[in-house]
Amino acid sequence: MKFVKKNLSEAELMLIYRALIKPRIIEERMLVLLRQGKIGKWFSGIGQEAISVGLTLALFEDEYVLPLHRNLGVFTTRNMSNKQLFAQWQGKKSGFTKGRDRSFHFGNNEHHIVGMISHLGAMLGVANGIALADILENKQRVTVCFSGDGGTSEGDFHEALNVAAVWSLPVIFLIENNGYGLSTPSHEQFRCKQFIDKGIGYGMETLQIDGNNILDVYHEISTLADSMRKTPRPVLVEALTFRMRGHEEASGTKYVPQELFDKWKKKDPISNFENFLISEGYLTHELKLGIETEILAQLNEDIEAVFSEPEIEPNLQEELNDVYAPFIPIIQPTKNECETEMRLIDAVRNALWMAMEKYESLVIMGQDVADYGGVFKATEGFVEKFGKGRVRNTPITESSILGAGYGLAIRKMKAIIEMQFSDFVTCGFNQIVNNLAKSHYRWGQPADVVVRMPTGAGVQAGPFHSQSTESWFYNVPGLKIYYPSTAKDAKGLLLRAIEDPNPVLFFEHKYLYRTQSDLVPEDYYTIDEGQAAVHDFGSDACIITYGWGVSKAIEIVKENNFNVKVIDLRTLVPLDKGTIAKVVKETGKVLVLTEDCITGSIASDIASWISEEFFVYLDSPVMRLGSIETPIPLAKTLEDQFLPWGRLQGKLQELLGF
Repeated sequence: MKFVKKNLSEAELMLIYRALIKPRIIEERMLVLLRQGKIGKWFSGIGQEAISVGLTLALFEDEYVLPLHRNLGVFTTRNMSNKQLFAQWQGKKSGFTKGRDRSFHFGNNEHHIVGMISHLGAMLGVANGIALADILENKQRVTVCFSGDGGTSEGDFHEALNVAAVWSLPVIFLIENNGYGLSTPSHEQFRCKQFIDKGIGYGMETLQIDGNNILDVYHEISTLADSMRKTPRPVLVEALTFRMRGHEEASGTKYVPQELFDKWKKKDPISNFENFLISEGYLTHELKLGIETEILAQLNEDIEAVFSEPEIEPNLQEELNDVYAPFIPIIQPTKNECETEMRLIDAVRNALWMAMEKYESLVIMGQDVADYGGVFKATEGFVEKFGKGRVRNTPITESSILGAGYGLAIRKMKAIIEMQFSDFVTCGFNQIVNNLAKSHYRWGQPADVVVRMPTGAGVQAGPFHSQSTESWFYNVPGLKIYYPSTAKDAKGLLLRAIEDPNPVLFFEHKYLYRTQSDLVPEDYYTIDEGQAAVHDFGSDACIITYGWGVSKAIEIVKENNFNVKVIDLRTLVPLDKGTIAKVVKETGKVLVLTEDCITGSIASDIASWISEEFFVYLDSPVMRLGSIETPIPLAKTLEDQFLPWGRLQGKLQELLGF
């Protein structure tokens, strides 16, 4: 292995050496503790330290890195506290995730590190969002996101690289090619000769480096990062290396031929660099032993300090409170009485416009949202006012753009992501339920993202453009779900959602876009979440519903002169249980109505809760009504049969007659 020091001084080379050996010393200590049963799991980066250390040293301290399992050197080179690192691995309260997540699933904004989640490839799109923030703020910085060779088989890899290339984002996509994805060798992962061959498909520059040569890594990344700061663009970097231990310790290495270990042991990044420093006269065996002893002594002291910390005492209120970022809204009423007749889609557009004016850091992203104005024209004319930097057309991708929204939030910006149809959110499900939803609970990072979800049936759009998708997210802690039924509520709730630093799924019923209209205040106002509206037509029974169900319920009640209250939930998470309880006690008979199929629906959950909590107040069983248990058909007659509206009058009469 040939080392070229270029203009590095003796002092700088020794600093690099100290940084290189520290993660190795920590790992060897952790492996002993693992065998003693004092830590539960370990992902070893032994043999790969030069990549993490060399790259991190080559970056500015305020440039973000998104590491993976085997990148301990990123954390140590950014001078993270030994004690807090050990506390993280021990599952102690003083760790980076308060004992809520495993070994390397943590990050810290102070050190500009964003932790991974288990779903490989998921953080690549997040890196795009961080880099996009730099572009929008005119900051000359790069972002680095690690991927293993196995992770490049994920769809997120393709989406993220494609978006970064289209948007010319300064992201280094660093692939650690260690030959295996867990036990699957590279030739079973891809057919191209090497990873840099993939770059041409994205119109992207590539660079292949010796990942075991610390000076090569440092010099190559330093030069590349400097160039990318001046001329923003993504680059695919392949670092050739080898994993000297198992994917994690429990998996072993029996599937790896011994000759590979023999070959790569000769390329060990530490022993080779030590020999170079000794040959240059910078390092002696005595100095080497002294440095190792010094590092190990401090490690042992910190380890013992963490071992002495008590096990976590569960605090139920703290656990619940940390699911969402703290936010005390100032509900803003209308400043004047001027109102204008608006359709629901117009109210959505009006709210988006006002929010874009209020928050200079707010970015709207989605397919066809720019010049075309979105398929429902919610953002028509926005490009002319706010520019393509903040109103961004995306490639046909959901996951990567949701990840980019999260990246913007990490950089303290706001993002609105439009799903062209809420049905398409399936392609971005992981980002919502595992990144956005868990972010604040895991590491205290708010996910300030609103996902607009045009939803529902009634427009003869068939099984892939008409589904009710709200229940898919209802049981995921960390998400909020808003679902207005009127234009006035749509504007006030959307502005409230955008103010909130927590992730909000904002459902907009497509049928109501241009069929529902009412008087909407012209000025800026917000409506608080968890506040249902009650339409009072009597006290014989109540209908609990949301979205299109509200107008359908009111229509049936009025046509038949039923003495029934209609509760419009307006937000599903949080749910206004107080209003529901009050009305249930007043009426004693309940019908929960949803456009969704009943099985596993939000309506079923509400009905169950009412039966459990208010049984003594009920004069009949809690009844439910939803669509039939089939996919949504295209033809109008079939769709009408699918939807519950034609059965609503009969069901309500059954309830009233019980």
